[in-house]
Amino acid sequence: MAAARLLTSGYNVVGVFIKVWHPDFMVCNWEQERLDSMRVAAHLEIPFLTCDAETEYRDEVAKYFIEEYKAGRTPNPDVMCNQHIKFGAFLRFAKEYGADFIATGHYAQKIDSAAGSEIHRGVDLGKDQTYFLWTLSKDQLEYTLFPIGDTPKEDIRKEAEKTRIPVAAKKDSQGICFLGHVDIADFLSHYIDLVPGDVLDEQGKVIGKHEGSLVYTLGQRHGFTLNTENPDRKPMFVIDRNSKKNTLTVGSKPSLTTESTDVVLTNVVLRKTINVGEKLEAQFRYRQTPFKILIKEISEKTITLTTIGEVEAPASGQSCVLYQGSLCLGGGQVA
Repeated sequence: MAAARLLTSGYNVVGVFIKVWHPDFMVCNWEQERLDSMRVAAHLEIPFLTCDAETEYRDEVAKYFIEEYKAGRTPNPDVMCNQHIKFGAFLRFAKEYGADFIATGHYAQKIDSAAGSEIHRGVDLGKDQTYFLWTLSKDQLEYTLFPIGDTPKEDIRKEAEKTRIPVAAKKDSQGICFLGHVDIADFLSHYIDLVPGDVLDEQGKVIGKHEGSLVYTLGQRHGFTLNTENPDRKPMFVIDRNSKKNTLTVGSKPSLTTESTDVVLTNVVLRKTINVGEKLEAQFRYRQTPFKILIKEISEKTITLTTIGEVEAPASGQSCVLYQGSLCLGGGQVA
């Protein structure tokens, strides 16, 4: 629908399929995905090209994903995929072909202001994808169009059916960017020696088993086995992880920040100047309800913020995205 809308607006549109890396041990349906893309391009009567981004995906996304888990951190491959593939390799590919813009189907809005182009939340807040776009530089944003971000997903579906787009009824993509549904433990077991270990309660008592502490993150409530069946038991959350002892500690409530919890962000990208003492909104996770934060300290490479009130504590490596109302300012990675 992004392509169809651009055609209606008078753009000369070229459809592009991005081919990425996948490990030999995984079944990948990229041929079917490419065929679907070709069918859409044929229906819209636009040229069709393939951008080979296998090397970039392997080196910039897959390796990052594996190395972060090895280091005991929680990666966000969808963020890196946008930074290095869709708005990296694909953008370079498009420029080589003389394109003025690239366009994607992200539920986000690009709004021009006196200070330049800005990223704002998509109108459909339930599908808003600005969380995954925080790394975009001003230059990347200038070359980008988000043609469907001003419309709810439900209406886009109806519009696609009316336009007779061949994939109008196709299910939403799920899982890791491009790779889809992946069993994290199974995937990582090909690159990391995962050793099963003990699950502990908050008193240190062994109450279950896990597949290898490195593949779990704070707040996770599945993937481990508890020794006793209890139909009345509330969901149990990972509240601590000890990589040296290879143990997980679980509790009935996730770990929370307090009024005075400081969070340091590294690898910061900001598209607008922010100041110490400023109150903003933030998200540690996709679909998380935005929460208030206070900017405590800003250095050349880091930002220190304080959460205002209790919020589920983040894990090292997760993205923290900063907002001013609907405006996505940028963000960083939790140190």
